[in-house]
Amino acid sequence: MTTFDPAAATAQWMATLSPEDTARAVAYTQGGHWLLLWGLIVAIVVAWIIIRTGWLTAIRDRLERRKPRPKLVSLVVGVVYLLMSFVLTLPWSIYQNWWREKTYGLTEQPFTGWLTEALMGTGISVVFGGLLIVALYFLIRRTGRAWWIWGGGLAGVAVIFMLLVAPIFIEPLFNTYTPAPDGAMRDAVVELAHKTGTPDDKIYIYNGSKQSDRYTANVSGLFGSARVAMSDVMFAKGADLAEVRGVVGHEMGHYVHLHSLWLTGVMVILAMISFFLADRLYPLARRLLGAGRVGDIADPAGLPVLAAVLAVVGLLATPVTNTLIRTIEEDADHFSLVQANEPDGLAKALIKTAEYRAPSPSALEEFLFYDHPSVENRVRRAMEWKASHPPEEPALDAVEAPATPVS
Repeated sequence: MTTFDPAAATAQWMATLSPEDTARAVAYTQGGHWLLLWGLIVAIVVAWIIIRTGWLTAIRDRLERRKPRPKLVSLVVGVVYLLMSFVLTLPWSIYQNWWREKTYGLTEQPFTGWLTEALMGTGISVVFGGLLIVALYFLIRRTGRAWWIWGGGLAGVAVIFMLLVAPIFIEPLFNTYTPAPDGAMRDAVVELAHKTGTPDDKIYIYNGSKQSDRYTANVSGLFGSARVAMSDVMFAKGADLAEVRGVVGHEMGHYVHLHSLWLTGVMVILAMISFFLADRLYPLARRLLGAGRVGDIADPAGLPVLAAVLAVVGLLATPVTNTLIRTIEEDADHFSLVQANEPDGLAKALIKTAEYRAPSPSALEEFLFYDHPSVENRVRRAMEWKASHPPEEPALDAVEAPATPVS
């Protein structure tokens, strides 16, 4: 009797990646590491430009010429700031989010389609962001030096609100969600939903290929509003039943274990720490950026200064947030293995994600930059599971690709 060797099985899976595909994935991934630094530089330069124009202080002074109007100033200054930031960062966004993805073959979306969606996203961000800015500056004025505590709570409320609203009102603006057709694939997802306690009345396929060629699925929403959504890219890339069960089982793990709420709770703490540091570093940043006409941290005209400080803090906190998310992703993988018991299906799906995530980084690179465990580590864990948990039944080989939703 031949003993199953997880290390050898992992090596076999990794060998299915061609040297060319691996080299392209490494170039894309490591280039993405540098984008973090360049993104910070862009954020600081944009903040400096907005301050130098003097538009925000001019708007503040005009609105408060006769009497203080803190809420109105916060709203108008916030909206103008968000619009100016969008315009000034647009060239960078085009490069990072469209041209680079196009160059690496990760999207087929035409530029006009990308720009249209970017404008839509900005419109939504301006509405919600403007209200959030009003609330934040209200807390700063009312709670004084303790504003960073209340600001963290506000961040948590905003995240939960978006978790509830986005699947229902926002995501359908960008993609078409079609109920999964009857058949073996839907039956497998429904069966797994029953087993895991995930709602089974909203199982969709969406035209994710409209924006990206990335192999992906998700379970979004909270509690009874949850829905299972699989990108049509999965089926275009030949997903079989074992893959579907493995991938959807992973996403159901996020839902069942309330990862979004755990993540929100930790993010509240991180937001408090970030706001605390921003409060202390704000005077120094204001001097360095030459914002002489900007008041203290309660002045909405200082939004560019506050944003620049938070950008620096956010970059420094990247390893912390990445470690948190990696831990959650590992737990979701384990959930999938326990509930779906499809280690080969999960491994096959993971290999398909290696085109945009270098599969075998060093331990240091993974710690610093990866918000998911590396593909090689995830496949190895799946093979270790397989060694001690034989499959309950033979995996079916193929799933008929559902019709691609019409956008």
